[in-house]
Amino acid sequence: MPVLPDFKLETFFSEWEFNAKYHMCASDMESMTLDDLMSLGTDQDRENWHNLNFKYIETYGSPELRTAVANTYLTQKSANILAFAGAEEGLFVAMHCILSKDDHAIIITPNYQSAETVPASLCEVTGVGLDDNENWNLNLQRIKDAIQPNTKLISINFPHNPTGKVISKETLEELIVIARQQNIYLFSDEVYRLMERDASKRLPQIADVYENGISLNVMSKAYGLPGLRIGWIASQDLQLLDKMEKMKHYLSICNSSPSEFLAVVALKSSKKILSRNRKIIENNLKLLNLFFAKNTHLFEWQLPDGGCIGYPKYLGEEGVILFCERLIKHHGIMLLPGNIYQSKIGPSPKNHFRIGYGRIGMKDGLTKLQEILLR
Repeated sequence: MPVLPDFKLETFFSEWEFNAKYHMCASDMESMTLDDLMSLGTDQDRENWHNLNFKYIETYGSPELRTAVANTYLTQKSANILAFAGAEEGLFVAMHCILSKDDHAIIITPNYQSAETVPASLCEVTGVGLDDNENWNLNLQRIKDAIQPNTKLISINFPHNPTGKVISKETLEELIVIARQQNIYLFSDEVYRLMERDASKRLPQIADVYENGISLNVMSKAYGLPGLRIGWIASQDLQLLDKMEKMKHYLSICNSSPSEFLAVVALKSSKKILSRNRKIIENNLKLLNLFFAKNTHLFEWQLPDGGCIGYPKYLGEEGVILFCERLIKHHGIMLLPGNIYQSKIGPSPKNHFRIGYGRIGMKDGLTKLQEILLR
């Protein structure tokens, strides 16, 4: 297997995430304590937690977790769910089980780097860019033009990282028709689903609506529980899931039993958790909208459709890389410069940066940033 390139985003985070005073590009929601989570559970949950056995569990995931996850879909059963140690493992395994050197894959750009580099390590890939001049819309004609006779997979991600874009339901339906005509897998990274500003824009999960659809999700984003390291894939293709399960034997083998238990507690309490998280997003977006309205000479801001991250454009003369570098090194403000999202396979707009609005420290960070801009 070819050596994968340096993961630029994770390397950047390794250097700065735990040192920055104002972490303003986090991609997840404000997390909670163990006591906070368990307070949402039942008395039986709390008793079971105290009596939990630290044993190996099923490679597919515990029956309780797979049932709880299946309940988040319209048509999937527990047999359609395969649990992973986070979304990253799920993505890695899926790409290795679907793609070979003679295949071709289509990936939207910009993207979370592994969505591009993992398939690119296995086969030929073509990037199809979301255009900031078109409100980050997905141009289906570009998808059609990119399809080759050996195209095996199209990878999408909505709500999108880093722009927060959600395509229309009509666009998704047309994309499914395109994929079905060519018998192409649709790999859909849905980790920011349930975080839409307008619930009417929420897309169906691809595993529910397409026989060759693969839905990726995780506890880290919408539920704000990244430390659990619990992700999953849902698919109607049971043979593919079996192939992925066998590959997982060479990786995590099985998840942490305490983590899966806590994930079940969270999923059973999802309405309360999501309601709390949506309020954080709503409050922070109000602050961001005011901030960007005051600084239109420096920023172009497109309000994201969903998720907890946005991708504004920096208009300052020094460019976004130097801007972000100055903020982190001299003021402890961490924003993610757009060069981290530069792609080798497709267009990646310049001078943008990622800002996160899922955590409760937004006001302090924006206040400090405004002070710096006024100097």
